[in-house]
Order: sequence, then C-alpha cells, then structure tokens
Amino acid sequence: MSIRVMLVDDQVLLRTGFRMVLAAQPDMEVVAEAGDGVEALEVLRSTAVDVVLMDVRMPKLDGVEATRRICAQQNPPKVLILTTFDLDEYAFSGLKAGASGFMLKDVPPGELLGAIRSVHSGDAVVAPSTTRRLLDRFSPMLPSSGREPRHKELERLTDREREVMLLVAQGLSNGEIAARLVLSEATVKTHVGRILTKLGLRDRVQVVVLAYETGLVRAGGGAA
Repeated sequence: MSIRVMLVDDQVLLRTGFRMVLAAQPDMEVVAEAGDGVEALEVLRSTAVDVVLMDVRMPKLDGVEATRRICAQQNPPKVLILTTFDLDEYAFSGLKAGASGFMLKDVPPGELLGAIRSVHSGDAVVAPSTTRRLLDRFSPMLPSSGREPRHKELERLTDREREVMLLVAQGLSNGEIAARLVLSEATVKTHVGRILTKLGLRDRVQVVVLAYETGLVRAGGGAA
C-alpha cells in the first residue's frame, strides 16, 4: 500500500514542488494539502493520512501547535517537521509536541523520500549528531535543571536499558552504541524498542527529550 502523505505549508509553490517529487514514487501518494494548521486539522477529520509534512511558520495556527493537536489524537499520523533554518527553535518545539523528526526544506529529494519512509516505518529522522546539537542548544528551555523529579517509569528500565538510553540521549547511533557496549546492533535495536515501549514514547527523539527533562543527562550530553 502507498504511504498517504499530507502537505501542510502556506507556500503553494513549495507544496507543488513536494507533490511532484512524491507523485513520482510508486509507494507514495499525496492525499491532502493545507495552507495552515487550522485547515490541516479540518482536513484530517475526514482524510486518512500516514505522514504529515508540516511547515512551522504559518498563519492562523503554526505547525508546532498543529503538531501537538494532531499527536494528541488517537492513532495519529506521523509528523515530519520542515524548517527553513537548521536547529530552528520551532523544530525543537515540534519534537517536543510529538513530531518524529525534522528536515530542512532544501533537503535533496532522495533524503526527503527516505525520511518519509523512515517516519512511516516508525523510526525517527533526526540524525544523532543533529539531535545532540539540538538538545544542547535548547536544553535551557526544558523544565528540569536537576530539581525536577525523575520520571517514575525510568525505574522500570533494566540496568542495560538505562545504559542504552543514556547513550541514545548523548546522540550515539545504534551502531555506535553496539561498539561501545560490545553488543550486536540488533541487540541494541531490541533494547531501544523495549525502552520506547516501557516509557510510552514514539521514537528515539522523544527518548532524548525525556532524558534531558528528567535530568538523566545534562546539557552537553553528559550523564547526570
């Protein structure tokens, strides 16, 4: 089955360009478009969508709030934030709101298509190094500074899962974690999956956010 994609951007030309790229793919279909967050929410009430490509700076309702409302729904589509500038604070807010990742609007077509497929399959599409820089830059926006209580669900993690979570939060990929802990990459992926399930998180990006919020790691990527 084709991946059903919705384009949300107030610039018609950008939507047209994205639609042309996606239409050429045998496994993708643009099923809806919207020019702002309000329209996007209205369209989603009657249209089945798998992945939403979401701009952040739009009139009426910005992409961050639209993402928050979409992700609060039951069985929501995955949201991929599109930004103009790397490490835009709006992108960070979008991740906090539940987006599965973010990409730059001028990303090469091949990378955009790969990102859509990754998000649809349940993976995050923010590179580990970018995640680390993003969180380091905007961690002062997070509510914790060592004073917030740790997330009680963290107590459900095994010692190994906690160790893996720390390394995910420091921006390491599954391969890098495997090398660090002398494990197979498949085993690391299994641990990450169990962490997501136990903590009720959507993807590894949210693992990073939670690790910072709970004080598990500090700005700069170090363990607390």
